[in-house]
Amino acid sequence: MLHPGQFYHLYNHANGSENLFREEKNYHFFLEKAGKYLSPYMNIYAYCLMPNHFHLLISIKEEKQLHELLSKSNSFKKMSEINQIQYMYNKISKSLSNLFSSYTQSYNRIYQRRGSLFMPNFKTNDIENDLAFCAITHYIHANPVHHGFVKDIREWKYSSFQSLCSDKPTKLERDYVLAIFGNKQAFLNYHAKPIDRKYKWHD
Repeated sequence: MLHPGQFYHLYNHANGSENLFREEKNYHFFLEKAGKYLSPYMNIYAYCLMPNHFHLLISIKEEKQLHELLSKSNSFKKMSEINQIQYMYNKISKSLSNLFSSYTQSYNRIYQRRGSLFMPNFKTNDIENDLAFCAITHYIHANPVHHGFVKDIREWKYSSFQSLCSDKPTKLERDYVLAIFGNKQAFLNYHAKPIDRKYKWHD
């Protein structure tokens, strides 16, 4: 269960030997859907989309923010406090299932396939402190290097690395990320380091 105010490394894999992303437009479409379904309930700090799996570094918005969002519904206002809390947790979980379902339906229609595309249960790791936040951000961006798709983190187009380095508008929590690292140069220096191998690779 994902809890308000908590940080998580979230990842999932395609079923079997299939790919989640067959061509460039798939990557962009997934990010568009992630923005639509996740952004109301989560802050997104980093991501990496690989052909057959993806990684997200997110936090669930604070309970007060979620309560304000859900209170726009009259039916929510009429619920008891216990039911409101349960409804809130359900909406957080549903946002992810909606992302997977929406993407799968479009993918199946385009490529004339049937059935589930993602593994049934996504995985999460808790992010306990700033050191872990930095290490997991680096880990996420280094995935394409680890899997041999590129030799340098900067070469992979489907991660948040370039957006976090850029001054262009972004929906990512870029200021927060750079502040945790110290500044942009510190962020770049950290990403030039060897990968911290104490973090198990989730393929």
